[in-house]
Amino acid sequence: MPDVHICEIVKIEKFPGKSLCGDRLSDYVACSIVVSCPEIAKEARAGQFVHIKCDESLVLRRPFGICSVSGDEVRFVFEVKGDGTRLLLERKPGDLLDILGPLGNGFNIPDGGVIVAGGGLGTPPMLFAAESAAGNVAAVLGFRDSGRVMLTSEFEAVCDKVYLTTDDGSAGLHGLVTNPLEELLKTGMYSCVLSCGQYAMLSAVAKLCESYKVPCQVSLEERMGCGVGACLVCACATREDGVEKMSRVCRDGPVFDAGDVVWKV
Repeated sequence: MPDVHICEIVKIEKFPGKSLCGDRLSDYVACSIVVSCPEIAKEARAGQFVHIKCDESLVLRRPFGICSVSGDEVRFVFEVKGDGTRLLLERKPGDLLDILGPLGNGFNIPDGGVIVAGGGLGTPPMLFAAESAAGNVAAVLGFRDSGRVMLTSEFEAVCDKVYLTTDDGSAGLHGLVTNPLEELLKTGMYSCVLSCGQYAMLSAVAKLCESYKVPCQVSLEERMGCGVGACLVCACATREDGVEKMSRVCRDGPVFDAGDVVWKV
């Protein structure tokens, strides 16, 4: 069983914008929280996540991908959309958080050129992957519109190339992450693609990588209960030796080889 850590909040950054948070309208679309936790910082790998007790009034913890690690500090970024994240948004530096982690299996990052592809709130965990990769790293980041773009300067600081796309064309390239991703794959300079985002995006990324015969690892996003593999809420269909089975995203993932996932779209 992973350890529970009581971590002090060091920094909070709120991203302005209108977002429906449960039955309330929030003035923020996302939030970044940095906590001090030497134990998690030492053990964490890119692609892993933490399970946070947002408030004593809530029974279930909430899962958040690790965005980055610096010294003893761990950062996670989340979308403001429910009671748990609304309560986290109200926290202040100096407050303590009850955090279980790090959890799950992370990315297996090879030597050589790596592409990290993130979509929406699947983008923050890819920053940790980019920071962990050695050598040539390219990032392809996709968002709904300019109001939801985040972390581009952080990616530019650690990546050789950064491509920004938005669904409506209000920032960066107009279109999907698969467009610049395909141009990068055509160069033959990259040995692996690492990706996190919505299911449809991951499916498209996986199929594109398969067509170019480039290995791809995906971090799946699923609703979770316990976070340690006991409740089976986060089960997903995967394939092993040609046989379909159900895997637990929290324990068997969240990172899977894209070829092992049984894509339903």
